[in-house]
Amino acid sequence: MLLVLGLCMGSFVEATSWRIHEQTKSKKRTIQEKRDLSISQGRSMCAHCRHQLAWYDLVPLLSWVTLAGKCRYCRKSIGWQAPLLELATASLFVLSYVCWPYTLGPCFGVSWLLIAMWMVLIVGFVMLSVYDLRWMLLPDRIVYPMQVLAGVYAGLQIWALGTGIRGVVSALLGVLILAGLFWGLYQVSRGAWIGGGDVKLAVVLGLVVGTPLKAGLVLFLSSLLGSVVGVPAMIVGKQGRNTKIPFGPFLMVATIVIVLFGTSAVDWYTRQFMTF
Repeated sequence: MLLVLGLCMGSFVEATSWRIHEQTKSKKRTIQEKRDLSISQGRSMCAHCRHQLAWYDLVPLLSWVTLAGKCRYCRKSIGWQAPLLELATASLFVLSYVCWPYTLGPCFGVSWLLIAMWMVLIVGFVMLSVYDLRWMLLPDRIVYPMQVLAGVYAGLQIWALGTGIRGVVSALLGVLILAGLFWGLYQVSRGAWIGGGDVKLAVVLGLVVGTPLKAGLVLFLSSLLGSVVGVPAMIVGKQGRNTKIPFGPFLMVATIVIVLFGTSAVDWYTRQFMTF
């Protein structure tokens, strides 16, 4: 079930990110065009010919395979991004359930609410990553709702773990470390080193990881991932020194890793090096 749900959410991510981008390209649109691009009212359409798609064109993964990656109506390439997003989102859903670091109690309990909210955040992370990779932007229309969702997630986490005021302070310190550092870098560089969207995203990530130590791990891991990808790209000549590389996806990948595996990593480190 999680696999099917993840495939459907991946399809939603692809369509929604495209609609949000199309809505920002021009404000001079007819009422019908605005309705067609509306997330809540618009019907699914081909990005090339704008032909309205039938239900059998929208079956996640299967429709792309049967159509050989092309639009049924204009025969232009749909691209490999759509099935990749569907598979990635589905894989993250399954991985999150299998590797969830907290004990899942009775059905409909707070622990199940917590993992459900986490999967909503996963959808947001994938959508923001797609947008940042394609258009080098983390739009407020996605980031601000994510901040609210992250606050709810943090509250559920504090409730599930019973940490009370200590958990609240810990989450706020996590936000301060991530968002505070990025805000400082943004101010010093005047946006040259890091974008304003990354500062807003850092609020989300700080609330989600919930502790200063895990916030530090997110910084370390995201910087490591960025170096692993960015340095080889510069060596082979695909990126120049002044070429901007979107940092948001690395931050979100690092956050997912730390949420799912960070507790085990911290416990291992504590046992190995901090026991006397």
